[in-house]
Amino acid sequence: MDHLVLTIIAADKPGLVERIAHTIAAHGGNWLESRMAHMAGQFAGILRVSVPAQNRQELVGALEDLSTHGIRVLVGEGSSGQASASKPIVMTLVGNDRAGIVREITALLSGQGVNLERLSTDVRPAPMSGDLLFSAEALLQVPSTLSLEALQASLETLADDLMVELRNDE
Repeated sequence: MDHLVLTIIAADKPGLVERIAHTIAAHGGNWLESRMAHMAGQFAGILRVSVPAQNRQELVGALEDLSTHGIRVLVGEGSSGQASASKPIVMTLVGNDRAGIVREITALLSGQGVNLERLSTDVRPAPMSGDLLFSAEALLQVPSTLSLEALQASLETLADDLMVELRNDE
Protein backbone atom coordinates (compact mmCIF):
# COMPACT_ATOMS: atom_id res chain seq x y z
CA MET A 1 0.00 0.00 0.00
CA ASP A 2 1.11 3.51 -0.81
CA HIS A 3 0.14 6.42 1.37
CA LEU A 4 -0.67 9.82 -0.11
CA VAL A 5 -1.32 13.15 1.55
CA LEU A 6 -3.79 15.30 -0.39
CA THR A 7 -4.32 19.03 -0.06
CA ILE A 8 -7.62 20.19 -1.51
CA ILE A 9 -9.09 23.63 -2.15
CA ALA A 10 -12.28 24.56 -3.97
CA ALA A 11 -15.25 26.89 -3.83
CA ASP A 12 -17.47 25.34 -1.16
CA LYS A 13 -20.66 23.67 -2.36
CA PRO A 14 -22.76 20.59 -1.53
CA GLY A 15 -21.38 17.31 -2.83
CA LEU A 16 -17.74 18.41 -2.91
CA VAL A 17 -16.46 15.94 -0.30
CA GLU A 18 -18.61 13.16 -1.79
CA ARG A 19 -17.00 13.69 -5.23
CA ILE A 20 -13.53 13.42 -3.68
CA ALA A 21 -14.50 10.34 -1.62
CA HIS A 22 -16.01 8.70 -4.70
CA THR A 23 -12.83 9.28 -6.71
CA ILE A 24 -10.68 7.74 -3.97
CA ALA A 25 -12.96 4.72 -3.50
CA ALA A 26 -13.32 4.14 -7.27
CA HIS A 27 -9.55 3.55 -7.43
CA GLY A 28 -9.36 1.21 -4.44
CA GLY A 29 -8.21 3.93 -2.07
CA ASN A 30 -9.00 4.11 1.62
CA TRP A 31 -9.67 7.48 3.32
CA LEU A 32 -7.63 7.25 6.55
CA GLU A 33 -7.77 10.67 8.20
CA SER A 34 -8.61 14.25 7.34
CA ARG A 35 -8.97 17.84 8.52
CA MET A 36 -11.38 20.05 6.63
CA ALA A 37 -12.69 23.57 6.98
CA HIS A 38 -14.88 26.18 5.33
CA MET A 39 -13.51 29.71 5.30
CA ALA A 40 -14.61 32.78 3.31
CA GLY A 41 -16.61 30.68 0.84
CA GLN A 42 -13.75 28.28 0.22
CA PHE A 43 -13.36 24.65 1.24
CA ALA A 44 -9.90 23.51 2.26
CA GLY A 45 -8.86 20.08 3.38
CA ILE A 46 -5.92 17.87 3.96
CA LEU A 47 -6.29 14.12 4.04
CA ARG A 48 -4.29 10.94 4.11
CA VAL A 49 -5.28 7.98 1.96
CA SER A 50 -3.88 4.54 1.31
CA VAL A 51 -4.04 3.01 -2.14
CA PRO A 52 -2.74 -0.27 -3.61
CA ALA A 53 0.57 0.44 -5.35
CA GLN A 54 -0.81 -0.74 -8.70
CA ASN A 55 -3.66 1.84 -8.51
CA ARG A 56 -1.55 4.78 -7.38
CA GLN A 57 -0.96 6.44 -10.75
CA GLU A 58 -4.60 6.07 -11.83
CA LEU A 59 -5.80 7.60 -8.55
CA VAL A 60 -3.37 10.51 -8.82
CA GLY A 61 -4.54 11.15 -12.40
CA ALA A 62 -8.21 11.02 -11.38
CA LEU A 63 -7.58 13.42 -8.49
CA GLU A 64 -5.80 15.84 -10.82
CA ASP A 65 -8.75 15.58 -13.25
CA LEU A 66 -11.02 16.95 -10.51
CA SER A 67 -9.73 20.37 -11.61
CA THR A 68 -12.39 20.22 -14.35
CA HIS A 69 -14.90 20.51 -11.47
CA GLY A 70 -13.03 23.41 -9.85
CA ILE A 71 -11.33 21.18 -7.27
CA ARG A 72 -7.58 21.70 -6.95
CA VAL A 73 -5.71 18.73 -5.49
CA LEU A 74 -2.04 18.71 -4.55
CA VAL A 75 -0.66 15.20 -4.02
CA GLY A 76 2.21 14.55 -1.63
CA GLU A 77 3.91 11.37 -0.47
CA GLY A 78 2.95 10.00 2.92
CA SER A 79 5.74 9.19 5.34
CA SER A 80 6.04 6.46 7.89
CA GLY A 81 9.28 7.78 9.36
CA GLN A 82 10.06 7.22 13.02
CA ALA A 83 9.24 10.09 15.33
CA SER A 84 11.88 11.33 17.73
CA ALA A 85 11.30 11.13 21.48
CA SER A 86 8.58 13.68 22.12
CA LYS A 87 5.36 14.13 24.02
CA PRO A 88 2.02 15.39 22.64
CA ILE A 89 0.96 18.66 24.29
CA VAL A 90 -2.12 20.81 23.74
CA MET A 91 -1.36 24.53 23.86
CA THR A 92 -3.99 27.25 24.23
CA LEU A 93 -3.09 30.92 23.99
CA VAL A 94 -5.08 34.12 24.42
CA GLY A 95 -3.75 37.65 24.16
CA ASN A 96 -4.20 41.02 22.50
CA ASP A 97 -3.97 40.68 18.74
CA ARG A 98 -1.11 42.32 16.86
CA ALA A 99 0.60 41.90 13.52
CA GLY A 100 3.25 39.17 13.61
CA ILE A 101 1.94 37.24 16.63
CA VAL A 102 1.75 33.91 14.75
CA ARG A 103 5.28 34.43 13.40
CA GLU A 104 6.60 35.15 16.91
CA ILE A 105 4.90 32.11 18.45
CA THR A 106 5.97 29.70 15.71
CA ALA A 107 9.54 31.03 15.69
CA LEU A 108 9.80 30.47 19.44
CA LEU A 109 8.35 26.95 19.17
CA SER A 110 10.66 26.05 16.30
CA GLY A 111 13.67 27.42 18.19
CA GLN A 112 12.84 25.10 21.10
CA GLY A 113 12.63 22.07 18.78
CA VAL A 114 8.83 21.87 19.10
CA ASN A 115 6.89 20.50 16.12
CA LEU A 116 3.53 22.12 15.37
CA GLU A 117 1.12 19.36 14.29
CA ARG A 118 -2.18 21.23 14.31
CA LEU A 119 -3.04 24.92 14.71
CA SER A 120 -6.36 26.71 14.90
CA THR A 121 -6.45 30.49 15.37
CA ASP A 122 -9.11 33.16 15.67
CA VAL A 123 -9.40 36.89 16.30
CA ARG A 124 -12.50 38.22 18.08
CA PRO A 125 -13.53 41.35 19.96
CA ALA A 126 -12.93 41.15 23.72
CA PRO A 127 -16.20 40.95 25.68
CA MET A 128 -15.81 44.18 27.67
CA SER A 129 -13.46 46.44 25.72
CA GLY A 130 -14.06 45.38 22.14
CA ASP A 131 -10.29 45.24 21.57
CA LEU A 132 -9.26 42.36 19.34
CA LEU A 133 -8.15 39.17 21.11
CA PHE A 134 -6.02 36.56 19.41
CA SER A 135 -6.65 32.97 20.44
CA ALA A 136 -4.95 29.79 19.34
CA GLU A 137 -5.18 26.11 20.06
CA ALA A 138 -2.44 23.82 18.88
CA LEU A 139 -1.26 20.26 19.13
CA LEU A 140 2.48 20.21 19.68
CA GLN A 141 5.12 17.50 19.75
CA VAL A 142 7.46 18.71 22.48
CA PRO A 143 10.92 17.15 22.90
CA SER A 144 10.98 14.94 26.00
CA THR A 145 13.96 16.93 27.26
CA LEU A 146 12.02 20.24 27.32
CA SER A 147 9.99 20.90 30.47
CA LEU A 148 6.50 22.34 30.05
CA GLU A 149 7.32 24.99 32.66
CA ALA A 150 10.29 26.21 30.60
CA LEU A 151 8.23 26.24 27.40
CA GLN A 152 5.38 28.13 29.06
CA ALA A 153 7.78 30.70 30.54
CA SER A 154 9.36 31.23 27.10
CA LEU A 155 5.96 31.74 25.44
CA GLU A 156 4.86 34.19 28.13
CA THR A 157 7.88 36.40 27.38
CA LEU A 158 6.33 37.24 23.99
CA ALA A 159 3.82 39.64 25.59
CA ASP A 160 2.74 40.71 29.08
CA ASP A 161 -0.90 39.96 28.28
CA LEU A 162 -0.37 36.52 26.74
CA MET A 163 -2.10 33.73 28.68
CA VAL A 164 -0.65 30.30 27.94
CA GLU A 165 -1.92 26.87 28.99
CA LEU A 166 -0.06 23.66 28.22
CA ARG A 167 -1.50 20.24 29.00
CA ASN A 168 -0.67 16.64 28.16
CA ASP A 169 -2.68 15.17 25.29
CA GLU A 170 -2.39 11.60 26.49
